Amino acid sequence: METKKGDEGQETEQIPLLTPYKMGTFQLSHRIVLAPLTRQRSYNNIPQPHAILYYSQRASKAGLLFTEATGVSDTAQGYPLTPGIWTQEQVEAWKPIVDAVHAKGAVFFCQIWHVGRVSNTGFQPNGQDPISCTDKGLTPQIRSNGIDVADFTPPRRLRTDEIPQIVNDFRLAARNAIEAGFDGVEIHGAHGYLVDQFLKDQVNDRTDQYGGSLENRCRFALEIVEAVTNEIGAYRVGIRLSPFANYMESGDSNPKALGLYMAESLNKHKLLYCHMVEPRMKTVGEKTDCPDSLVPMRKAFKGTFIAAGGYDRDDGNKALAENRADLVAYGRLFLANPDLPKRFEINAPLNKYNRDTFYLADPVVGYTDYPFLGEIA
Repeated sequence: METKKGDEGQETEQIPLLTPYKMGTFQLSHRIVLAPLTRQRSYNNIPQPHAILYYSQRASKAGLLFTEATGVSDTAQGYPLTPGIWTQEQVEAWKPIVDAVHAKGAVFFCQIWHVGRVSNTGFQPNGQDPISCTDKGLTPQIRSNGIDVADFTPPRRLRTDEIPQIVNDFRLAARNAIEAGFDGVEIHGAHGYLVDQFLKDQVNDRTDQYGGSLENRCRFALEIVEAVTNEIGAYRVGIRLSPFANYMESGDSNPKALGLYMAESLNKHKLLYCHMVEPRMKTVGEKTDCPDSLVPMRKAFKGTFIAAGGYDRDDGNKALAENRADLVAYGRLFLANPDLPKRFEINAPLNKYNRDTFYLADPVVGYTDYPFLGEIA
């Protein structure tokens, strides 16, 4: 490994994660990315002032951060206290958060999502049924705290003539994100939410032009990509995909073909990046060995390739050294270590995350109270 002079003149190991990278027009100083992490602290679906500290804690000069998943409309909600970006009030609430991240010199993208059938009437306007590509319901799920059970209302199948309106919701959300000051948006096409529901044949049972063949199942996702890139420019747009995952009962019979088709199709839109979840991450919190690989998708996609899925420092360095990714996204480790790039640089011990506080509504506990290096007694 190469070495470089540290802040005080000592030589430190130059590891792949800490090397610079040019992502389109963005010059990044390192390759450690804050993954999108739902934190459920946005009261009334409005980002709160405490998010200013949370995100700015994790911002570093020319580092890349993604927001938590952010709803594109009032039908997009499926979890309590998650933020949105479909109203002007929400746009204004995001502005000081974005400003604080930019003040640290970081690059900030807003992840825009729609949960689809991962919802119930309590989250929907006027108590209506959630919408999806299907009318097949989800079985109740144990929430990640291992105790609470989430119940889901069987969804209403979207009519073909309604789909353009949902595409337009993503377009308007992207426009709002740019108005709020974000550098770009990430379309959430993973983890069993609405876009993924269309993509996966375990869920999508449509017989119109949005179902059946691989091309038809990918049509909705690619229409969103086209609408968003036309609105704000492809150089400011990425997408997150999890072809191998089975989150929320959303598996696919041929995930390799799905991932490869999407990677190749995204090239036609000159998308800035593709953010894919490793096949070893099958369900939330479960990391398994898996012979499948993202390498074919990485080779097919011509833009920046971001890998996510249970990486630690050694895994991330190896993925970059073997050219399996350009950037590596970290979730739980970054949540618990706001100065993760610095810790990786000097190979310092890491704070342990506490899963019990991931989704507390508290504005501090489990949110902004993880210590930095030098603050640990």
